[in-house]
Parts: sequence; structure tokens; C-alpha cells
Amino acid sequence: MPTRWTFASPLDAPDDLVCVGADLEPGTILAGYRAGLFPMPVTRRRLGWWSPNPRGVLPLDGLRVTKSLRRSCARYETRTDTMFATVMERCADPRRPHGWINAPFVEAYSTLHRMGWAHSVEVFADGHLVGGLYGLAVGRLFAGESMFHHATDASKVALVSLVERLRQQDFTLLDVQWNTPHLASLGAVEISRAAYLDRLQTSQSAMAAWA
Repeated sequence: MPTRWTFASPLDAPDDLVCVGADLEPGTILAGYRAGLFPMPVTRRRLGWWSPNPRGVLPLDGLRVTKSLRRSCARYETRTDTMFATVMERCADPRRPHGWINAPFVEAYSTLHRMGWAHSVEVFADGHLVGGLYGLAVGRLFAGESMFHHATDASKVALVSLVERLRQQDFTLLDVQWNTPHLASLGAVEISRAAYLDRLQTSQSAMAAWA
């Protein structure tokens, strides 16, 4: 699925926003991730391609799981890829601060989900969806996009489940884009853009199996 667009190299870009334009076709999105970029709107009508410097990553051997989080993991049920579009829609809740996930993004990533590139982890309590996350698996990279929770620790439980799966399936890189205090408390760290691009290149040398 080739793209008709050529992306600017993020290596020497002065800002996190590297370029503007292109589209949300499957081939374009995948080419962006392989180049170290991900799409987010700049304005309602302008699509931006971003490469944070520094970049947030969560080392797969560095996840911090507290005793209380382990208890939460035992309390909830987790599933994968059963409610992808719903997870995206919950992440796109307009009441959330700094929300940017709009209908074109839900449609584009749902298409990638049907094609086997985009995945979700869902967390349930008493049969009700209470948390989850979604992202893309490209090579041995999993690019985490967004998460939500409606119950205590539900998004953290989704992340624990994700990391367990990535470890089992020989993934090497978990990208969380921008680090936050919440992610840092779970073990996420910041690395330079150049270091991220090096790790990204290595992660594309083989394809990990999500299933």
C-alpha cells in the first residue's frame, strides 16, 4: 500500500511538528510511523506530522507494577481487539482536555484495525468496558496512541496487559510519544529523537506477530 507522499526527515527538525499536509490513507499513516512520525491535527483542517524531541518510550523490561496495581489486574478482565472503534471513541471523548481524535482519525485507524495493523486492549468490570488503549503494531514497534479509563487503574491495567503481550511476541519498542508524569510513574522515560530513530530502524528489521 504505497503512499504518494514523501515525508521530511525528522532528524534535524527544529520543533516537534516536522511537516504539515498529506492524508490519512493506510499507506500514508504506516509510512509516517516507519519514518518516526505520527499524525495529529494542527488545526481543524490541517494535518500535522509530529516527532517529539525528546521522545517518550516505555522500556518493555521497565514497567513498574505496584502491589495495588497487581490487585487491580486481578480484579478486571482484559481482552484484545474486541471493541476497537469503541475504545477510540472513548479516547476521543470531547470532554477530555486537549482532545484531538476526530471522526476522520477514528475512520482511518479503524480501517488499519481491519487490515491487522491497529490494535486495542480493553478492560472490563462486570461485563462493562471501563478502560482501554489503542495503537499500531509496525514491525517490532508498538506505537501507543491514547488510553482512557472510567474506573480506578483501568487504563494502567490495559497497559500492563499490552506490555505482557509485547514481551511475549518479541516486540522491541513501545512508543508513548510525549512522556507525562502519569506514564513516568509507570516506567516511561525520555530519549533523544536521534536515539528513537535508531531504535525505530532496528525495530523494522523484522515483523513481530500480534496474535
